[in-house]
Amino acid sequence: MRSEDSEHTAAEAALEEIRRRSGDPRRRILFTGATVLTMDPALGVLDGADVLVEGNTVAAVGTVPDAGDAVVVDASGSVITPGFVDTHRHAWQSQLRRIMPDVDDLAGYVVSTLAGYAPAYGPEDMYVGTRLAALSAIDAGITCMLDFSHNSRSREHSDAAVRALTDTGIRGVHASMGPHFGEWDRQWPGDLARLREEHTDDTSRMLTLRVAALATDEVAGPVPAYGPDLARIARDLGIGVSVDAVFGAGSSSAVLDWADGGLLGPHVTLIHATGLTGEAWKAIGSTGTTIALAPTSDAQIGLETAIPAVDEALAAGVRPGLSIDVEVALAGDMFTQMRALHTVQRMRAANAVYGTGREADRIGVHDVLDFATLQGARTNGLDDVTGSLTPGKRADLLVIEAEDLNNMPLNDPVGTVVLGADARNVTTVLIDGEPRKWAGRVLDVDLGELRARVHESRDRVLARAAR
Repeated sequence: MRSEDSEHTAAEAALEEIRRRSGDPRRRILFTGATVLTMDPALGVLDGADVLVEGNTVAAVGTVPDAGDAVVVDASGSVITPGFVDTHRHAWQSQLRRIMPDVDDLAGYVVSTLAGYAPAYGPEDMYVGTRLAALSAIDAGITCMLDFSHNSRSREHSDAAVRALTDTGIRGVHASMGPHFGEWDRQWPGDLARLREEHTDDTSRMLTLRVAALATDEVAGPVPAYGPDLARIARDLGIGVSVDAVFGAGSSSAVLDWADGGLLGPHVTLIHATGLTGEAWKAIGSTGTTIALAPTSDAQIGLETAIPAVDEALAAGVRPGLSIDVEVALAGDMFTQMRALHTVQRMRAANAVYGTGREADRIGVHDVLDFATLQGARTNGLDDVTGSLTPGKRADLLVIEAEDLNNMPLNDPVGTVVLGADARNVTTVLIDGEPRKWAGRVLDVDLGELRARVHESRDRVLARAAR
């Protein structure tokens, strides 16, 4: 076993060589001796395996006998997984993290955050909040994040949010929507065409665009409510749609209307999906519409039934993605979402058969890891790019230390990732083949400068909102 000092020295030397050859499409990085959770059904779990990254893609997994001039990284004692995929987060709010940890209900969140704080945000605040969220996501192993940016008060607000994603190097999905309350330029949804033209790249897919919408007009009026007009814009631009606040009777009726109008399909993601009727779920399943669950949001804020709709989704033939939602009241990492969903579903399944002698229909740790990786990528419309360590896909991956104090000894690798690990165990994050976290440290971040900007933004927003 190498000492910690020698391991650190080797890691820094490897990073220096990797970065020296940055931009070379033939640059190779070989991770050796790891337990590899490919999340590819055809490849499964590989013990003592190698992962070869060439340029920005996964070149090979398994045994790599000859990697040429690759930078070799000893990953023994580690688990390598695809990067986690967040299917829905309101990233602009992150400088207000946990400002209301015991929020009573959805109305409390809407009044305080969307009506109170959101109108006080300028473009700089959008940048700071979104950048903080993206960097924190990378730190915790999230390599792809859908930013449901529903505070797009001007072109400048949208551009700041997009720039924050690209500056961090995360695989970003900018889902743009006009705000619920307050004054704004009314540039949305017309501005979507400009955002598509100026910011997205269909080759790298590092920044993609989606239409963000609401299920009904109950809170914010008809403009952001999903329907034929927004569906036509998305179709004309060739982008997907993410629909938030999908819950209850009103949303169930809307889902049926969308199905009748041909507005559902794999390009549409419905977020939350709690308290929907059986008929609505049949329409979702039959059209291949995707679902983004927000396990802690549903349970903690109490959205309709307050039970994440994983059983309903699976019964309809939909394997959902997972999401964070709002850091003003919730945790911001995928480990928490996986554990919450795993616990709640199994509790619900056992409770349903208590005293009957029937066997509970429980999900397992592999299910929730699948939701957090491959299914999340499918939900974001990027499963051909990321979500599994399939040769040919982009190299979005994590190295998780399995022999740290909180994880050792490694007995079940999937169980270790889902139930044991946390951000401190994520030693390495590659996104599109580029190191974004290395030797336990997020790269290219001046924490002092970031901290100052976060505090300044937080104080500015609170002062404006108080006025």
